[in-house]
Amino acid sequence: MAKTKTSFFCKSCGSEYSKWMGKCSACGEWNTITEEVISTDKTPKWKPESHSKIKKTPQLIQSLETHKEDRLDLQNAELNRVLGGGLVKGSMVLIGGEPGIGKSTLLLQIALKVKGLKILYVSGEESELQIRMRAERVGIENQECYILNETKTDNIFAHLAELKVDLLVIDSIQTLQTDRIESTIGSVSQIRESAGELLKYAKESHVPVIIVGHITKDGSIAGPKILEHMVDTVLQFEGDRNYGYRILRTHKNRFGSTSELGIFEMRADGMREVSNPSEILISQRDELSSGVAISATMEGGRPMLIEIQALSSSAVYGTPQRSSTGFDTRRLNMLLAVLEKKAGFKLGTKDVFLNVVGGVKVEDPAIDLAVVCSVLSSNFDIPIADKICFAAEVGLTGEVRSVNHAEQRISEAEKLGFEKIFISKFNLKGIQKKNYKIEIIGYSRLEQVFKAIFSKK
Repeated sequence: MAKTKTSFFCKSCGSEYSKWMGKCSACGEWNTITEEVISTDKTPKWKPESHSKIKKTPQLIQSLETHKEDRLDLQNAELNRVLGGGLVKGSMVLIGGEPGIGKSTLLLQIALKVKGLKILYVSGEESELQIRMRAERVGIENQECYILNETKTDNIFAHLAELKVDLLVIDSIQTLQTDRIESTIGSVSQIRESAGELLKYAKESHVPVIIVGHITKDGSIAGPKILEHMVDTVLQFEGDRNYGYRILRTHKNRFGSTSELGIFEMRADGMREVSNPSEILISQRDELSSGVAISATMEGGRPMLIEIQALSSSAVYGTPQRSSTGFDTRRLNMLLAVLEKKAGFKLGTKDVFLNVVGGVKVEDPAIDLAVVCSVLSSNFDIPIADKICFAAEVGLTGEVRSVNHAEQRISEAEKLGFEKIFISKFNLKGIQKKNYKIEIIGYSRLEQVFKAIFSKK
């Protein structure tokens, strides 16, 4: 009989200790270290094919053959974009997000819509009847989509050996259990071992695996941190429950860019792709309103226009409030300090509230100029013309700094019918104005921008 041993793991980060400790030295959390029983049974549950048993020898890097990775088309433009052009065979993808944000809906929709692929959808959270009810809403188009309600990894691999699937979906990794570990379902060691077995299966069978991961209260994926290191791609679902739009961001991708995002709309019949996000991120108005500015931003290789709304009013209490939604509050404070010190606008006694329309979070510094213009527009109660947009970063000395991909931002603004775009003077180099119908205006200082926008009002 195999001898068992125990070890101590941090439930927050997955760090292992030889004895119990009150505080985890890796993540700094208190009372998160628990004792778990570890079995010494090392019998592999996934048996590779005979060709993978060949003993491998070291090879010179020059002798290795290079070829473009083989990808599966998921027939979903937004998801393919985030994955870098499709799902690479033999890869392992981890999708995280808050409960109810649409992870299971998106993956079930992919399993039901992709034609020509044999897919196994394993659910440890929902019964077959629940999945069938959701499938009727989404619509069944793939005739080779198999549903399995199972949590034992041994049983899952047994079914995989019979079906010979092209894609495996696990919902979720926290519900799986392997007999190699005697700890409870959802523990750090269970998640690590289950993910390790799935990774071994994906690499040796060349079948891509997509797993769903729960998140903790601070927004990180539950389980050991090594889980994110093991997989090839980490995707994160974001979105406000008050909005119907969901954003799928790439946090890690070994086969593509980590700055791409996909936008979906949550509907009764599933997740709808949003091919033109600028239309949903700019609200429709019958008349001009102060405190509104449009910015041309970049998310990965995708340009899009977003609406910035600001509200500036006299502080009721002693300390002025600074609040922002979808924008870094610390950067907002920095921009307000630049307006106060370098541009001479007295905002120290004003409450300032900022909102990025659509519930999206933007980190692109190119929206700085739109932020300061929207704040001043609200402060003076002077609306900005609705056919003007901005794309420039603001420096600490009050200069208007250049941004990358300026031509793509200009083209997106022109496509949506804008007549003027304000950029940095240093971005004008290399831009052929005659190729655009939109008027491109470049300045180097904030004062010049403010004079051009507000002096004619």
